[in-house]
Amino acid sequence: MKEVRNISGKELIQLGFEPDKWFKEAIAHINSTELTEEEMHAYLEQFKAPPAIPLLKEHAKLQINIKAENESEVENVDSVISTMKEVLRTPTVLNGAVMPDACPTGPVGTIPVGGVVATKNAIHPGMHSADICCSVFLSDLGKVDPKKVLDAGEQSTHFGGGGRDREDQFRFPAELLEAFENNMFLKDNQMIQTARKHLGTQGDGNHFFFVGQSKATGNTMIVTHHGSRGVGARLFDKGMKMAERFRKKISPETLKQNAWIPFDTEEGQEYWKALQIIRAWTKMNHTVIHDATISLTGAELQNRFWNEHNFVFRDEDIFYHAKGATPLDKKFMPDITGPRLIPMNMAEPILIVSGETTAANLGFAPHGAGRNMSRTKHRKSKAHLTNEEVFAEETKNLDVRFYSKEIDITELPSAYKSAATVQKQMKEFGLGQVEDEVMPYGSIMAGDWQKNAPWKVKRRKKLAERERQEKLKNK
Repeated sequence: MKEVRNISGKELIQLGFEPDKWFKEAIAHINSTELTEEEMHAYLEQFKAPPAIPLLKEHAKLQINIKAENESEVENVDSVISTMKEVLRTPTVLNGAVMPDACPTGPVGTIPVGGVVATKNAIHPGMHSADICCSVFLSDLGKVDPKKVLDAGEQSTHFGGGGRDREDQFRFPAELLEAFENNMFLKDNQMIQTARKHLGTQGDGNHFFFVGQSKATGNTMIVTHHGSRGVGARLFDKGMKMAERFRKKISPETLKQNAWIPFDTEEGQEYWKALQIIRAWTKMNHTVIHDATISLTGAELQNRFWNEHNFVFRDEDIFYHAKGATPLDKKFMPDITGPRLIPMNMAEPILIVSGETTAANLGFAPHGAGRNMSRTKHRKSKAHLTNEEVFAEETKNLDVRFYSKEIDITELPSAYKSAATVQKQMKEFGLGQVEDEVMPYGSIMAGDWQKNAPWKVKRRKKLAERERQEKLKNK
């Protein structure tokens, strides 16, 4: 009579297996077929994890489309190249590139803003970051007064934290709701509620509502810049957790920020679908703001196009992770309707560009004038001036407004790399051709919205009341 086994998940763990989806099926098979010890071990061989995938011994090929034009840029360029070389040791990576406006963010080994990384059969959430599908969207309104458009935009848009109140929300289309409800990453109620509340909002930081006029035609144009807001941030968080589960199993040496979800898994397929749904949501987020503004002006829409610059783009089984890089190649954008948009800063024209894939650009262009220094360093560099003085100096002849009514000097032109330098290096490295420019009239940004955020106002009131009570006690 043969000796049979009757096992549990605990015993599989003791044998060195990590808990996984196959446990239930394997336990049922082993126990129902009365496998012997030897037969059980032979059966379990198929579930043994393959050898861990090591980091690449040498970093993959890096195309450097950036150089320091002066001493203040040397540290930034060195940091960008150093961090990219570490990123390109990730096992899935084929090659990478950095753009003229690149700047580091996070510890060494984190893809910089202005970085492009191509990977084989793998999606890396950390390489598209939390601001999924950060993008720019243009509407051409023809010959209409730009001030009228900017005034209407101030009524139509929403900056700062949180979302719109229920009575101020835009309609959430049924087909988009259905897409959320049928995706494993997007179907939870909190995700859907965030998608409803944040539709028609632009957030903060470097996001903007820009009004200008075409250099070629004189037409007034709206350009908005923002991403997928809280709903994208939630997907990013879920994606990073999923990628970390895979990292622990298949490549523990890989840095956590570069963990990946294999595309040929159920999770990979669903995550890719989730990215496309978030892309559709973000495009609608731009659209509703533009349409509401146009409705208030009474203008007629002449033309419209857009592009994301913070996303994952696919070419068969190769995934291009662009963290702050504009897609030039039409294969990356299924709904391409026009040229691409590259914003610089509020005092500079927005570039309307076209271009082709080359060995140097991997199919991408810059996304704008990145930073040469941190926000903290920039504030220190302006410490000898008041915010009002810096604002007056840097926004001459422009109608610049902060939604929060509080100036944020870290979003003024001096906070950014020279737009002239970026354009010069675009030509030098073959990163697209300028077809037109949207000359700036004015813009709206969030400003320092946290200064008077509800929780800070509440805290200040509480502190003032406490001080008042203390004074009464001491009388």
